[in-house]
Amino acid sequence: MKRDLYRDLAWLPPCPADFNRQCRTALDSGDQLGHEIQRLARYALTDNELIRLSKTIASASSKGLPLTPLRPFKLGLAGNGTSEFITAAITATAVRFGLALTSATAGYDQALQDSLSADSALNRLQPDAALIALDWRALPLHPTPGDASGAKLAIDSTLDFFDTVRHAIRQNGAPLCIVQNLAPPPEGTFGSLDRSLEGTLRFLIDGVNAGLVERLRGSDDLLLDVAALAETVGLANWHSPSEWNLAKLPFSQAFLPLYADHVCRVLAAQRGLSRRCLVLDLDNTLWGGVIGDDGLKGIRIGQGDPSGEAYLSFQRYVLSLRERGIVLAVSSKNEDETARLPFRDHPDMLLHQEDFALFQANWNDKASNIQAIAETLSLGLESLVFVDDNPFEREMIRKILPAVAVPEMPQDPADYARTLSASGYFEAVTFSEEDRKRASYYAGNAQRAALLGQAGDVEGYLASLAMEIDFQPFNETGRVRITQLINKSNQFNLTTRRYTEAEVAQFEADPRALTLQVRLRDKLGDNGMISVVICRSNEPDVWEIDTWLMSCRVLGRRVEEAVLQQLLDHARRRGVRKLRGVFRPTDRNKLVEKHYAKLGFSQQPVPQDGCQIWELEVGSAVVKPVPMAIRSFGFNSVSSEMVR
Repeated sequence: MKRDLYRDLAWLPPCPADFNRQCRTALDSGDQLGHEIQRLARYALTDNELIRLSKTIASASSKGLPLTPLRPFKLGLAGNGTSEFITAAITATAVRFGLALTSATAGYDQALQDSLSADSALNRLQPDAALIALDWRALPLHPTPGDASGAKLAIDSTLDFFDTVRHAIRQNGAPLCIVQNLAPPPEGTFGSLDRSLEGTLRFLIDGVNAGLVERLRGSDDLLLDVAALAETVGLANWHSPSEWNLAKLPFSQAFLPLYADHVCRVLAAQRGLSRRCLVLDLDNTLWGGVIGDDGLKGIRIGQGDPSGEAYLSFQRYVLSLRERGIVLAVSSKNEDETARLPFRDHPDMLLHQEDFALFQANWNDKASNIQAIAETLSLGLESLVFVDDNPFEREMIRKILPAVAVPEMPQDPADYARTLSASGYFEAVTFSEEDRKRASYYAGNAQRAALLGQAGDVEGYLASLAMEIDFQPFNETGRVRITQLINKSNQFNLTTRRYTEAEVAQFEADPRALTLQVRLRDKLGDNGMISVVICRSNEPDVWEIDTWLMSCRVLGRRVEEAVLQQLLDHARRRGVRKLRGVFRPTDRNKLVEKHYAKLGFSQQPVPQDGCQIWELEVGSAVVKPVPMAIRSFGFNSVSSEMVR
């Protein structure tokens, strides 16, 4: 039986028949427990299977078993329906996104009361994020058909209600709220007039949804677009009157896996765990047929043929991903010259060679090629999505490289774009000009790697790049990108502290903080913002490096030495005696374990809270000259107030 794309999460492989047995035996996995639970979460699970997996996770937690490499995340939930099934599904789904979730919920229909009470379970949790999951039945949306003033009052009152709940939760300690908009019921009163007649329920709900977008604009809080999700699957399918009447389920339980998936996409994106690179097969993926056998004229791509138009539609979607900053790469079993022919010579191709940061066409196994792509682009495997029409290749990558996302692809290429879109691997919570340029940044990085491979002298190669590095303090212009880097950078990140946009703005204004945003360009292109540093003066004459992170795409280019030189220059001008660096180890930042040692810092004998402490005497520190032009601007006398 054909799987339904949305109801069955058909981009995920089907659940094994012995899933319950595997859940039981997972608890015997020792230090591999986290990996084993994550493996189980990668299947398309029903609501019952999600609940079963959540019980395994709860059992592991109650026994104190470690869930490494999953990252802890605390989620609060304020809704007006039955919540235990929802939290169980979200807990199990979060594992697939790399998160070990603990949660607390407001009491039934007590969202406002519990958000205001500092002693509620919701606020005592001190969540990393709170999900405000109200539906229209909990809100002051009383239809007044034809009454414009009554409609405005109802919409404004509802928006004020949302604001009261989220502001109370934020004031009680949550750094972030995720606000769910409203899925309208399918039942109307006036037919097609319902949407345009002021005061109808549909008009009110549309007004609230538009108002939520405006009120969240400019804040750190995020929108969960449940209205779009419900419309995608059909409002009549989403809403189940019998399930609401029987158990106060705010939507049909059949869509619980889909809802949990969408919640966790936003949580993961906020933590910087969305995918950034799409690796594509060629034959029967970007065109119909086999270029090596059928030749340029024999492959199917373009108008006038249903199959050719389907592949053209998929290419159009892939191109739209690149235009929003997703990096594209090719991994194909083909002769290189043959594989490039359609991109160069076929008149109907929308994608061209220059759209790909890396092009791997050879007869090596695809696992090796994908590893090479990740290494060349300086991306972790967990940043990659691999699309291939061949089930054998898909299963091989899942087995050998489980960190790579591998969606199940349908038989009909007309459904390729919809399936990849439905998978949500590229979920975004922000978008900046830097994001738009990301694909070109990585294409330039691949060119640099190729040049390095041809060079015999690394220092000579670096000098030939004609690098220019700019240092500025944090400012409003860079704030969105700075916040994004702080929350997305995992590998080259010394402390992995996460800050909201509002907290970044506080650092800008804090006279005791030194902040650096760092940009790099060279003869091959502009790399954009590649590093962020925050220093605090928590004691006289000592600067503690609270945050130091860098994009992995500029590894090996001595940027960290240039950053240290900049820190030392500022420290000497301000009379600072010592720099103190902190390394907080995680499962993903082992790359920088020796960072401070390489820069000449001395490790202190007593660690603090599991962190390594490193110190450098400013007066005696020496940094070798770096092969790049350095510009520093935008710093003023405010920075001099750092030393107390």
